[in-house]
Amino acid sequence: MGARICTFDCLYCEAGATEALTTARKPYVPADRLLAELAVWKAAGHAAPEAVTLGGLGEPCLNTECEAILRGAKALFPAVPAAVLTNSSLLPDPDVREALFAADIVLPSMDTLVEAEFSRLNRPHPDMRLAAIRQGLLDFRAGYAGRMFLEILLVAGVNDTEENLALLRDFCRELAPDRVDVTTMSRPGAYPGVRAVSPAVRARFREALDAVPGPSVDSGHGPTALLTRAPENLDAVILASVKRRPQTAAGLAAGLGVPLACLEQALETLARTGAVRRELLGHDIFYSG
Repeated sequence: MGARICTFDCLYCEAGATEALTTARKPYVPADRLLAELAVWKAAGHAAPEAVTLGGLGEPCLNTECEAILRGAKALFPAVPAAVLTNSSLLPDPDVREALFAADIVLPSMDTLVEAEFSRLNRPHPDMRLAAIRQGLLDFRAGYAGRMFLEILLVAGVNDTEENLALLRDFCRELAPDRVDVTTMSRPGAYPGVRAVSPAVRARFREALDAVPGPSVDSGHGPTALLTRAPENLDAVILASVKRRPQTAAGLAAGLGVPLACLEQALETLARTGAVRRELLGHDIFYSG
């Protein structure tokens, strides 16, 4: 789906502002279409991915064919885990919980358990209730046999409070996820004025929640070994990637498996022609479509 369709309109979302705030579950992108594209990619001879992950520009659990996509991906890549990134908002629905049982890894979010912070930060659909989402996560965990990695994203001056930390500490003990990740912003958010927390604040939350250690900001995802030369269609690949979310040159190089020098040269040309935009955030330059 091209539009940003979600149950939340989070201040920090790297995909941009939500265009359709909804709780309506539909086959927004049919399973057959996605699996056909995945099959073509596999047939091209690419190395098997580390995981097949459902994410996208919005909430993937809004897609009623989520379970079929997961099962189809696992049939194509039996040795590769199927994962889902979710904001947890639809977990109160038994049908959604049942669909996610097909995933090997679920990465749900729970940024805050303080009502006022939830409304300000996640900007949920009016039908969403924080208490129901909390219980939905617990209910899902009780019946789920796969791995759960809970993600908490902190925004300075919004959900970095002691009240939220205390509530999250109790919740994590009750939920008992396999892993807790405490993150903060590493790219421009959907709305201006949203800032990352300091390393000290992030460390305090990590220690209290027994979260896994990691870099001070999200380092991005991609192959660890870079290609020795750039693909012939590099400009098109870059434009498709930065259209989805703002990224640094280093992040693009890692994610696309392209030498940094090639990326920087291509970005310079694209910026000069106006095909991409530059934006300074902290000490980093981000490129967007």
